[in-house]
Amino acid sequence: MKNSDSGLKYNSRTEKMNGFEEGVEFLPTMNSKKVEKRGPKRSVVILVVVTCAFLASLAIGLLFWHFGYRAVAVQKIYTGFLRITNVNFIDAYENSSSPEFTILAEKVKSQLRTMYLGNSDLGPYFKDCEITAFSEGSVLAFYWAEFSVPKYKEEAMEKAMNQPMPIVNLLGRGTHLLQIDSYVAYPADPKMAKDFKDNSCQFSLHASPGVKTTFSTPGFPNSQYPNNAHCQWVLRADVGHVISLNFKTFALQTCKQPPKDFVKVYNSLSPVEPHALVQLCGSYPPSYNLTFLSSQNIMLVTLTSDAHGRYPGFRAEFFQLPKTSLCGGLLQQENGTITTPYYPAHYPPDIECIWDIQVPNNKNVKVRFKIFYVADPGISMGSCTKDYVEINNQRYCGELPVFVVASNTNKIQVRFYSDKSYTDTGFLAEYLSYEASNPCPNQFTCKTGRCISKDLQCDGWNDCGDFSDEMSCTCREDQFQCKKSKLCKPKFWLCDNVQDCEDNSDELDCQCPSETLKCGNGKCIPEAQKCDTVDNCGDGTDESDCGAVVPVSCKDYTYKCKNNQCINKKNPECDGEKDCTDGSDEEKCSCGIQLITPKGRIVGGVDAYVGEWPWQVSLHTSVDGKHVCGASLVSNKWLVSAAHCFQDLDGQRYSDPTKWTAFLGLHTQKSLDSKDVVVVKIKRIVAHRNFNDYDYDSDIAVLELEKAVQFSNTIQPICLPDATYDFSVGKSMWVTGWGRTVESSKEGAAVLQKAEIRVINQTECSKFMTGLTAQMICAGYLSGGIDACQGDSGGPLSSKEANGRMYLAGVVSWGDGCARRNKPGLYTRVTALRKWITDQTEL
Repeated sequence: MKNSDSGLKYNSRTEKMNGFEEGVEFLPTMNSKKVEKRGPKRSVVILVVVTCAFLASLAIGLLFWHFGYRAVAVQKIYTGFLRITNVNFIDAYENSSSPEFTILAEKVKSQLRTMYLGNSDLGPYFKDCEITAFSEGSVLAFYWAEFSVPKYKEEAMEKAMNQPMPIVNLLGRGTHLLQIDSYVAYPADPKMAKDFKDNSCQFSLHASPGVKTTFSTPGFPNSQYPNNAHCQWVLRADVGHVISLNFKTFALQTCKQPPKDFVKVYNSLSPVEPHALVQLCGSYPPSYNLTFLSSQNIMLVTLTSDAHGRYPGFRAEFFQLPKTSLCGGLLQQENGTITTPYYPAHYPPDIECIWDIQVPNNKNVKVRFKIFYVADPGISMGSCTKDYVEINNQRYCGELPVFVVASNTNKIQVRFYSDKSYTDTGFLAEYLSYEASNPCPNQFTCKTGRCISKDLQCDGWNDCGDFSDEMSCTCREDQFQCKKSKLCKPKFWLCDNVQDCEDNSDELDCQCPSETLKCGNGKCIPEAQKCDTVDNCGDGTDESDCGAVVPVSCKDYTYKCKNNQCINKKNPECDGEKDCTDGSDEEKCSCGIQLITPKGRIVGGVDAYVGEWPWQVSLHTSVDGKHVCGASLVSNKWLVSAAHCFQDLDGQRYSDPTKWTAFLGLHTQKSLDSKDVVVVKIKRIVAHRNFNDYDYDSDIAVLELEKAVQFSNTIQPICLPDATYDFSVGKSMWVTGWGRTVESSKEGAAVLQKAEIRVINQTECSKFMTGLTAQMICAGYLSGGIDACQGDSGGPLSSKEANGRMYLAGVVSWGDGCARRNKPGLYTRVTALRKWITDQTEL
């Protein structure tokens, strides 16, 4: 039956073919499978259809890729210059509107077109070119060139641009053509090439002999410079001169990576990177050295801005100096001074100076570099491939502390070299003759040749720079000895989470056994107890940093949100992440910002820059008529200071607020009437009721200003940390103030001082400082610099956190003497008294 059924199926199909199957022979039913093999299976048909669809889509994709991506046109802009040898420079070429400029520019453009169009790799993509300026030498023509190249040809085009152009062959030898003997092209920064034909913000200035010429950003100082701007100032001097440029005021958008608003200065009239002298952003105080020199009689200043922000801009001045031999020569005095050209201004690019120093035959000679800043962006300290000083076949570069290079004869050669780009402020050095048998009379002689006081030998500090003053020492009672190097170090450096010994032996005995966790307070607990929602450490460190931020039961160590919910995250405030469900951890974040960016280069205590510490306040009394204590601005109407400043003494009522005046935005005590300074009387003083002058515990006070102050670049509040905020042992912090910088001095510093210090382990500190309590922070200097001293009382201990903001970690309280190396200072711990501050100020 199955066979007959199978045969009937075929018969029925043939009946529907309308006679097209007449020649078909029907095989017996038993051979039906052979008949089926002659026609396509359904799966084969599907496979063919899918394959065709895939190939079609692939073809469409390839076409789309070719026309939509591979062949898409990419704009490429190059800038550079070429030298014309058969034309002499005339003054009219300085003016881009003069007929002479236009005629010569058209000739140069014509030959540039010929040169590019004649190159098979460049010609098909060349669009246009523009001549922007001419200068001497015979005539240098500065230009922009624009190309539109398919994406897939971009690499080939860049390779072609890097190849030498066969100028002579392309331009021919006709007398009507310009003779060009050199050609330079560089890829242009896209930000610098928004529209090279737009002259709306372009200026040309020529220095006059003996006159300083001033220029500024559009609208300065009455309005902000424009957004989305590309401005440039072409600066020129007479032939045989160089240009000295100085920014007198500089306030741009805060520096970002990559920078959005910036000024760039070039030793050229084209913005080419190999001739860039400096790139500036942010704000600089007037005291900061922003003086730059050219190596020729031209300079280009450019300003680029984005679509955001409103900032004042800059004001600058320039003048011309004769181009002379600025450095080097034979020096035969017994001692003297050498510097980079125009020191302390930035030295010019593309120079070489060689000093041959020769002292009397019976003496040796050494060179002591007192200041050394020969750094280049992106160049590591050891390579010295760009700018450098070379002595005895050894190169020196970067930012170096004081160092000495000695010769074992009476002669020494010092060579200074700078390349064509990016300069620095250079060096100040002195050369000295000395007796070979007694190089440092009544002093210790370092192996480097440096002389130091004998009191500095074996004190645990690297004063020589090569540790030679700390070798073969017997450690004192207040020191410990590193196991490998045998160097002696201060004991309060033990267990501070900072490696001070080469072999880390100062931290080895501080570790917990394996499978245990070390708490912030030094306690060891089983590792299994971490993040078990129980405060096993006692300070909460085992319950912080437990992965995802989640609500937890409120403890002394947990951060409490405004909605009274507690979270397990450590230091969540103002980190850019909304950790509290109500977002309250990101609310009070308009604080702790240094609008005038500090420029580093600090060793020990040094002068602060104007506006570098905008929360620093100077408190004067009518009793003394001068600076008595410091304070920190924490809001527009509240200050935090030390309680001991306001204790009545010798019949004087220092607790009376009417006797106190606050100076905000102050930099030097000699300029109390500066326009940046705001003077405010004190309305109310609240000292902590638990303070006493016996143990100085709870040494804190808050002061209410008589009127609210307006914030500015030089007046800003510092952030108050939450009570749970953790400032870890070993962390670097900053102490600032006008206090005495020398213990025996009767006068405080005129200029605000700053010094970098670090938090010291409480246990170790208590061995040297009696009376240490949990409401105090122990901190000491990093490298023998200046610690807080009398007169700094009440000032801030500022800590820069990961979010870039400064927090008030401590208040300058007390210490044993001033600036003693092994006697750190004690500071009131703000976190321990944070609730008290809130109770008094509602902050």
